[in-house]
Amino acid sequence: MGRVFVTALEGEMYRCKHCATPLALSHHIVSKSFHCKHGKAYLFSNVVNVTCGPHEERKMMTGLHTVADIFCVQCGSIVGWKYEIAHEKDQKYKEGKSVLERFKIVGPNESSYGASHEGIGSDYV
Repeated sequence: MGRVFVTALEGEMYRCKHCATPLALSHHIVSKSFHCKHGKAYLFSNVVNVTCGPHEERKMMTGLHTVADIFCVQCGSIVGWKYEIAHEKDQKYKEGKSVLERFKIVGPNESSYGASHEGIGSDYV
């Protein structure tokens, strides 16, 4: 596979829960009102140290989207998904942005987030 090069981040960051690889800076959060299978999730304008899986069509709460799962480059854990294409006109702002599931990341204050049972909300079915 070769050597893994990890991009360093400075500032308040979110990291992979499993291996502590930096994934995103807190000031890149676009929205904290997303939901996934495990509870809450955050939409980020920029994430690093991830690889994308294959594109697939998913029917979500806000309509049909073409997305790709994203994986931590260090440990291979799935940490969220990236919006490639939003088919609904009012959802186009999501294109090129990524969602990190709170259950799979560690926040800036060194705390990991547990599973939330608030129900599925804004976007993941």
